[in-house]
Amino acid sequence: MEVLKLIKLKEKRNMKNNLPSTIHKVIFENSINMREVSDEGVDLIVTSPPYPMIEMWDKMFLSFGCKNYEEIHTYLSQVWKECYRVLAPGGIICINVGDATRRMNGIFKLFANHSKIIEICEEIGFTTLPYILWKKPSCRANAFLGSGFLPPNAYVTLDCEYILIFRKGNLRKFKSKDEIRYKSMYTKEERDIWFSQIWDVNGIKQSHKKVKRRLAAYPDEIVKRLIRMFSVQGDIVLDPFLGTGTTSRVAAKLNRNSIGYEIDIELMEILKESIDATFIQRGEK
Repeated sequence: MEVLKLIKLKEKRNMKNNLPSTIHKVIFENSINMREVSDEGVDLIVTSPPYPMIEMWDKMFLSFGCKNYEEIHTYLSQVWKECYRVLAPGGIICINVGDATRRMNGIFKLFANHSKIIEICEEIGFTTLPYILWKKPSCRANAFLGSGFLPPNAYVTLDCEYILIFRKGNLRKFKSKDEIRYKSMYTKEERDIWFSQIWDVNGIKQSHKKVKRRLAAYPDEIVKRLIRMFSVQGDIVLDPFLGTGTTSRVAAKLNRNSIGYEIDIELMEILKESIDATFIQRGEK
């Protein structure tokens, strides 16, 4: 196992502010088997998987032998099972996903990824909590699908994504007056905005030449809110689909530890730039 140790910029800043340092690992392996993570070893999972039935991901899913909607979700279910294994009792998993529309066999239809993931995660054992609708301002209200102004053959535009929220087991337990929990508090204003069901958050498009296929990745603000809402300082945050490193980068800024899984080795240099404090662990082929 080759291990590359990077400059720990965030650790230096934490020490200056008299805060404990954090550790961040990126593992270039398939997250259907997260053998590097122990049972109940993480406190929060925040992720955005490749969306089934979106054309840009077809080639990747085909490389895993997934030829249709059901097979793709069966493949992803292996990751959700691993997430259940590694999540501590009372821990939360947040999955950002969008539905898809596509014409198959000449018929235009909706593929409801969010409801499929809810069904699978409940079968695994997760408890479903109220989800968040992320309304992206980048989606134009007049992005119309159909027959102009003539009814009835037009379709509603998909301009929201879902942030699905699940818990493992019962509520997480803390000791009375836990100091770290109190240090991790959010304000009343933050609570009122973050715990409403509809979020208006601007998406940030990736501009790096190596990630053209990853346009409109979820923005830092989404991850910041979720980490603040569902973890305390010093917790371990996992992202099984790390991509360009948003979850780990934000976790570092919020004084949380992180573990990320990514299968695209070409993203190593980008992840080095993206994450302040990290170890990158590359699995042998």
